[in-house]
Amino acid sequence: MSITKEKALQLYEKMCTIREFEELVKKEYLAGNLPGFVHLYIGEEAVASGICGALEECDYIESTHRGHGHCIAKGADLNRMMAEIYGKKTGLCKGKGGSMHIADFEVGMLGANGVVGGGYNLAAGAALANSKILHNQKVSVVFFGDGASNRGTFHEAANVSSAWKLPIIFVNENNGWASTTPYQTTTAVENISDYAAAYHMPAKIVSGKNVFEVYRAAAEAVERARKGEGPTFIEAKTFRVEGHFVRDAEKYRTREYVAEEQKKNDPFAEFERIVLQPNEEVDEVITKEELSAIRQKSHEKVLAAQKFALESPVPDPEEYLDDVYC
Repeated sequence: MSITKEKALQLYEKMCTIREFEELVKKEYLAGNLPGFVHLYIGEEAVASGICGALEECDYIESTHRGHGHCIAKGADLNRMMAEIYGKKTGLCKGKGGSMHIADFEVGMLGANGVVGGGYNLAAGAALANSKILHNQKVSVVFFGDGASNRGTFHEAANVSSAWKLPIIFVNENNGWASTTPYQTTTAVENISDYAAAYHMPAKIVSGKNVFEVYRAAAEAVERARKGEGPTFIEAKTFRVEGHFVRDAEKYRTREYVAEEQKKNDPFAEFERIVLQPNEEVDEVITKEELSAIRQKSHEKVLAAQKFALESPVPDPEEYLDDVYC
């Protein structure tokens, strides 16, 4: 089943905006202009874009420490996102959350999470509230990495979600690396999605470089969830181009390995390979000129967001303890 050209271009714009955002954040961090740590989403853009492309604004997502891409794909305010990373008062969390704790409740972005595996039960709780208490058809999505799949919170959330048929989608972004550790060395299963069988949860493996494949899987999972048929597990095979965090020495892998894997898993090259000729994914061929215009638009949006952030004030010292709860 093909999608419209308009929808395909929307997905591409999300991907481009994520890449532009992350490249600028990397540059600014290396220049010493950003506080805290940043974990980049470069190479995984098709996953967040495809998943969130199948959601409505009212649906919820829970993110990870590597959450910029999820925020952008869900429609978080780009200006206030950038301001948050710069630690400014106009940020989505008033400059107090930083890169790993961005949230935008207005678009259903419940928050990035600095705790590995910290999002499962929050997403399951949202799904429980919406389906059993508020009786609406909102869907929850929880993103998590291959390393986080070994946390006990995954199994708790998966069990209750399946037992109570909660409208939640578990999205595993299997980028091959749990921080500095290859996932195969700490996991007995070949595919992380194999875990789903223990909870009688349908699972699907998709190519994380193919935004159309991700989108189709997400759309099917969303439809199941809205019908009351319970959770779905989606494993997206992808690749983390950058280190675990910016300035990671990456002594655990070679530059040659990274370059080879980046080339094999490039979501932008895959998108262009498909859409620039007649294909089964999109109802019309897309031109190079149209793609170039979107890349330029994304570039300008990110620069505008940076300008907004740079011109924004820092929090007043007397406000530092506001919104801090003990």
